[in-house]
Amino acid sequence: MQEQPYYRPLTENTFYADKRSARPLVGGTVARGHLDADVYFYSGKIGSNDGDYLPFPVTAEVLARGQQRFNIYCSPCHGETGDGNGMVVQRGFKHPPSYHIERLRQAPLGHFFDVMTNGYGAMLDYAEQVQPADRWAIAAYIRALQLSQNASPSDVLPGQQIASEPPQGIVIPPLYDTHGSTTANPAPPTPEQGSERKP
Repeated sequence: MQEQPYYRPLTENTFYADKRSARPLVGGTVARGHLDADVYFYSGKIGSNDGDYLPFPVTAEVLARGQQRFNIYCSPCHGETGDGNGMVVQRGFKHPPSYHIERLRQAPLGHFFDVMTNGYGAMLDYAEQVQPADRWAIAAYIRALQLSQNASPSDVLPGQQIASEPPQGIVIPPLYDTHGSTTANPAPPTPEQGSERKP
């Protein structure tokens, strides 16, 4: 069994009428797990245009998965906030566009899926590394990144608290006074203020 007869790739085989040693796939067969019947799910396109919806509901779990996959595969170039200044770029690789420019903020979700699937410009495709469902999850997370970096107070639902503002009635002292010195670590009290050390 260790030494069996075999043909080197593309060598002639007189057994078959076409003289090919490598046999073509049987017509009409589909590799297991690759039926790809849902064209939109596997291409991100409606006809020849990029679609602009996710083929499954967006949940907290989907966004968490998208963030995880984004941080693994995308952030080295695109940065964790999508600004295009990832660690690889800081080391000299070509700078990708920020997700926060107007062109990409207006791009449909299918555009991001298509770029991950087929590559674009200097970016290679990630079709083999990232499964289709994860590519969609990443696309959803990219949209969440765009919303997080470009939201305005008018986007907040009525009655909801904006995270950067303290609750009403709570006063948070500034970290710096008007002279620029920090107040987060005030000077130790003087002996007159009762801080003298006792033996």
